Amino acid sequence: MQIRHLNNISALVIDMDGVLWREREPIGDLPAIFEGFEKAGLKVLLATNNGTRTPGQYLEKFSSLGVSLHSDQIITSAMGAAYLLQQRFPERGNVYVIGEAGVIEAMTEAGFNVSDHDAAAVVVGMDRSISYEKLKTACLLIRGGAEFYGTNPDRTFPTPEGLIPGAGSLLAALQTCTDKEPIIAGKPNPTLFEFAVKSLGLSPEETLVIGDRLDTDILGGVNAGCKTALVLTGISTLEDAKTFAVKPDLVIPALENLLDE
Repeated sequence: MQIRHLNNISALVIDMDGVLWREREPIGDLPAIFEGFEKAGLKVLLATNNGTRTPGQYLEKFSSLGVSLHSDQIITSAMGAAYLLQQRFPERGNVYVIGEAGVIEAMTEAGFNVSDHDAAAVVVGMDRSISYEKLKTACLLIRGGAEFYGTNPDRTFPTPEGLIPGAGSLLAALQTCTDKEPIIAGKPNPTLFEFAVKSLGLSPEETLVIGDRLDTDILGGVNAGCKTALVLTGISTLEDAKTFAVKPDLVIPALENLLDE
């Protein structure tokens, strides 16, 4: 699949897992890739459905891989969930979290108190220390009237070992026991991309969304009115791209091939 009408692109909104790395394993020469974007005059934001890390932790990871970024270049689904909760609960209050440091920090920085007592909402992200007790608490709170939010719907998460359960797997468990659908902050909803475009001061037409998942990255970019590029280093395959209802503007083997196009 070839590039289409992308000659006016001024900025890139790039997914991380499956595009830049697989857990601790970088995909390509990341310092050279980001240097190439800078030389091309392209603004860069990173928008990820993975809300497990804080922006500070992501900056440390980029630094360890030889890439220097600023915190305002990082957008996570946990930050998207906090944004939605601020609109819904302007007076803030208690929220119960199933998730890791990224979700907890996003909630506290948005003014919420993380607690299972009188929680107005349950917020669920990927949690690699998930337990039956956590699911039980969330189930009881949701059945008791707490609103149900998910950072992202990703059913799987790419690692060097293969695909492992993602946040969507935990959401599915809670949907089954509560009979309620979560409000999703991350992709494919356009919230993260709309926030990114606003931060960049550009139009969606000037922004290229790059990701490895058709059902989240590409669909979310299209929902936000952006151009899209699928890389084949993560979840979705070329065959998937040929049959998926929404078509990316570009399909490339890896992120390092983008400037070649």
